[in-house]
Amino acid sequence: MKKIFSLLFLFAFILLGCSSDDDNGIENPNPNPVTSADFPAQNFMWNAMNLWYFWQEDVPDLADDRFSTSQEYTTFLSSESDPGRFFFLICNQHVEIVGDQAAIDRFSFRRSNYEDLVNSLSGVSRSNGLEFGVSRITPDSDNLFGFVYYVIPESDAASQDITRGEFFTTVDGTQLTASNFRQLLFGENVTYTLGMADLENDGFTLNGKEVTLTKIENFVENPIQVATTLDVNGTKVAYLMYNRFLSSFNEELNEVFGQFIADGATELVLDMRYNPGGSVNTSRLLASMVHSTDSDKLYVRERWNSKIQPQLSPQNLESRFTDRISESNPTPINSLGLSKVYILTTNDSASASELVINGLTPHMEIIQIGETTRGKNEFSITLVDDPQGSFIYNPDRENFINPDSQWGLQPLVGRNENALGFFDYTDGLAPNIELEEDLLNLGTLGDVNEPLLARALQEINGAIARKTFDVKMPALMMTSSRLETNLKDNMFLDRPIHFKQD
Repeated sequence: MKKIFSLLFLFAFILLGCSSDDDNGIENPNPNPVTSADFPAQNFMWNAMNLWYFWQEDVPDLADDRFSTSQEYTTFLSSESDPGRFFFLICNQHVEIVGDQAAIDRFSFRRSNYEDLVNSLSGVSRSNGLEFGVSRITPDSDNLFGFVYYVIPESDAASQDITRGEFFTTVDGTQLTASNFRQLLFGENVTYTLGMADLENDGFTLNGKEVTLTKIENFVENPIQVATTLDVNGTKVAYLMYNRFLSSFNEELNEVFGQFIADGATELVLDMRYNPGGSVNTSRLLASMVHSTDSDKLYVRERWNSKIQPQLSPQNLESRFTDRISESNPTPINSLGLSKVYILTTNDSASASELVINGLTPHMEIIQIGETTRGKNEFSITLVDDPQGSFIYNPDRENFINPDSQWGLQPLVGRNENALGFFDYTDGLAPNIELEEDLLNLGTLGDVNEPLLARALQEINGAIARKTFDVKMPALMMTSSRLETNLKDNMFLDRPIHFKQD
């Protein structure tokens, strides 16, 4: 940490050395000059990103020699009064500034209150428990419709008359459009009413059914949506629909695999079609539950920027399979010890979901069924305005966070590669067997007739007479409720970072 702290203040020392030239020896006529301290949020963002951002060397405004004087630096900080926009100006992306321009960094984000960010990473949010996708009614139409993926148990939606596969087109009587759907569905409104609809003659017609949903504060979703063991012609097949990598449910996840073992499961269908990611460490635990608890086997290796990489200890750069939940929790991992796994994916499958696939690929056979994944191979950490803690969020140091700068940043700071050194899947991981979800036949999750699960069971069963899967209405999704949360499709480190000792 001492070396990182020295790197952090190198720029400050450079500016102090230049400051004597600012006035050429003439007494400053302004007794209260504007300084970087007058822009606390922007100052924090620049220093934190200069140190940690994965593409720091590729962003001219983050270069170590970008500013020759402290006044020049202050002028740059003052050039954008909105800290939220300032953050994106110093990222290797332009999506939120100039529209849909292509960018290397598609995933770094920020929140004006770091507590909201930290809560979201723990799975705590304001939610009504309805998970859904949003699509255009026709490719050239501004009007949209929603379709229900699933309902989270013990949520408000679970107490309402709404199920997987249903459609809706209005919210509080207003037709969903490309310009209003975020405000209507993901805005500050606590309660809204969906107008349910039927598909008729290639169009949607309101059917008179209305469903009123209320968002619950501090709602925590259990990411284990379905866990069951199926008997397929005498073969015990474990089926797990896992919808988010949350460390707070690691023990529950391990218990599920314990039950699979007790059931005598010899095959596994891992359903991550709606899983947008989460904890890197939880992905390692899941991989261990699927394949092996041999800690000599490498799961993934991390690559950081050129400032951070040389400072990290070897144990920090390599994540290996494990036989226990954590160092502080010696509960043994329940592992199926498989050499083959069937994984269901869609474009909603991202970050830590993709990490599991990539990390397992060198060690076992992966049969991926569904659609190409989202393509997010970088990880992030949470940064706050605590320079003495080198900006890394630590719940034990909340009293040290600058009260004038409560922003929380979640920038991409590194990239994961598997044991073979492969990491380049920014275009997503393509399935072995392509099969889109059919909005006219979504089926029941966990049921042997649900199309994606049925296709996996067909591979396991090796049936000679193969069932055909005709997709009449593919889910051409604009976005989903999973991607509109604070957590989005983030993959984050939730463990201590160990630096080399002097």
